[in-house]
Amino acid sequence: MNSNYRIQEYKALFYRLFLAYLFYFVARVLFFVYNYKMLKVDSVSDFLALAYHGMVFDTAAILYLNALFIVCSILPLWITTKKGYQKFLFYLYFVCNLIGYATNFADFIYYRFTYARTTIAIMDIVKNESNKGNMFSRFIVSYWHVYALFFLCAILWVYLYKKVKVKEVQHENKLKYFVSSILGLVFIAVMAVGGIRGDFKKSTRPINIVDANRFVTKPEHADIVLNTPFAIIRTMGTTSFKKVDLVSPEVVQRELEPIKQYHNNPKTKPNIVIFITESYGREYIGAFNKDTKIPGYVSYTPFIDSLAQHSLIFSNAFANGSKSIHGMSSVLAGIPSFQDAFTSSPYPKQKIQSLVSTLKEEGYDTSFFHGAPNGSMGFLGFGNILGFDHYYGKTEYNNDADFDGSWGIWDEPFFQFMKQTFNTKKQPFMGTIFTVSSHEPFVVPEKYKGKFPMGTVPMHQVVGYTDYAFKKFFEAAKKEPWFQNTIFVITADHCNQVAYDEYAKVINRSAVPILIYKPDGSLKGENKELAQQIDIYPTLLDMIGYDKPFRSWGRSLVGEKTIKPFVINYNGTQYQFQRGNYICLFDGKKAAGFYAIADKGLEKNLIANRNKEMDELEVACKAFVQDYYERIIDKKLYAE
Repeated sequence: MNSNYRIQEYKALFYRLFLAYLFYFVARVLFFVYNYKMLKVDSVSDFLALAYHGMVFDTAAILYLNALFIVCSILPLWITTKKGYQKFLFYLYFVCNLIGYATNFADFIYYRFTYARTTIAIMDIVKNESNKGNMFSRFIVSYWHVYALFFLCAILWVYLYKKVKVKEVQHENKLKYFVSSILGLVFIAVMAVGGIRGDFKKSTRPINIVDANRFVTKPEHADIVLNTPFAIIRTMGTTSFKKVDLVSPEVVQRELEPIKQYHNNPKTKPNIVIFITESYGREYIGAFNKDTKIPGYVSYTPFIDSLAQHSLIFSNAFANGSKSIHGMSSVLAGIPSFQDAFTSSPYPKQKIQSLVSTLKEEGYDTSFFHGAPNGSMGFLGFGNILGFDHYYGKTEYNNDADFDGSWGIWDEPFFQFMKQTFNTKKQPFMGTIFTVSSHEPFVVPEKYKGKFPMGTVPMHQVVGYTDYAFKKFFEAAKKEPWFQNTIFVITADHCNQVAYDEYAKVINRSAVPILIYKPDGSLKGENKELAQQIDIYPTLLDMIGYDKPFRSWGRSLVGEKTIKPFVINYNGTQYQFQRGNYICLFDGKKAAGFYAIADKGLEKNLIANRNKEMDELEVACKAFVQDYYERIIDKKLYAE
């Protein structure tokens, strides 16, 4: 066969790229099927409209992943139609595409825990795990159907690829062939640049994750528009930690008072014990759901429900992040995480005023407990930055007979280990424990099988087990001399599996408990005001009468009068700021929507009818975002 042009090669190239679009559409459909309860699309036409807008992001991802393949396919070489070269292109195509494509399948499951497409930040989580092989094997067993679907798609993709072959040709006029090849290369390169950018407008930067919100009316639908390879690629080598100039310093001071000083209580030195409970969403705890009016509601925490009767609980509290390490920085240092985790940014290694540092000033012995292999989740590294005196992990526990085979030491024995460690310490002490058992793979110790209600989702059984671990801890601890002089705080890092539609709503996906218990009975009741993890740090300092200036974006939940109750977090593409009568969605520069405070599903955008309170809410959100990035980047996370 003789040809001076490359028509068949171009046809084959476009067919092969078309296959990528086809299988990205398949992945989008499967992503929706696995997560339809959280994504809530009203009709097939609505889904197809979202998929259509998603083609912009698919184009960028496909072109990123196939850049080398495209170049190799259109190079002005004489050998491109030869069998050996086409075989090389085949392997190059599938190595690049299937690696990227597989990340879409990971989000079929992982999305249920993060409510956002996975980004490059996942590497910061994985790198701290010492049992990667064990985790991978367990996921294969637990989610075999996802792997099966991936391999089925891969096999079908290979089959369709081979349906169109490039026949070997001889080039009679090599100059004509070369010139036409160069012109084709230039044209395709220009089109590829436009595809990666999102369009050809000079003013348009390359599209980013946040741009998915331009095409949706419900924030969660942005995750249908996006694809995971795009989210990972566009966050490689980037950071959202950039200063913004949105409001004056006077506005920041008025809205936040980022440097606080309390004189509400006499100075005391009680012990402080904080439980950051893995995945323990507010949904599971009956005491926090008295007014939710969920039909057929069932609580899986009998002990915490009983403890709540003697505690101050905050039934309208939320997490400031979506991952475990976010919970640690939010609760202990009052530093939330938004698009990127503070701990994986370029800035965590600096002086940080926190609950740890302020209590150490007051003479407290400070400890962090986590029953996983030491260093897991990045807790040891960040704990060292905060300045904990002691870290107690799986190594210090020193008994692998109590290892759950997945994450760490079972909660019940590790809680007892913490109690025994406290028995050896001089008061006052501060201890924080990050629990491990209420998590995938949702199993309990063999001796307790059948003891806890299975509920309607796998999470319910392990919630019951950890509640039992709490019960055993408090039964043992109340016999110790340090118990009566201790403040206990129970919260969660983030949420997990959802059983009730109320907690599938966008805002409620970060709903966590905050419970403060004092054995002397001096603190009781239910507070329904907005609360958040970053409020725990200033609340405890207020309670013990800490009277020095300190840096905090949160507010005291027991004494603050000047700062209005508010909550800020990030939904994967936008900031969510709750205060007063409204919820503001903020894109980093301006408000993208306003919703009634009761509209937790963000169903009705009121931005067309802005009022004064909405304007004030946007200003407050701007003040927070501006001061957050400025203090972190300028390394001013402390009171001067």
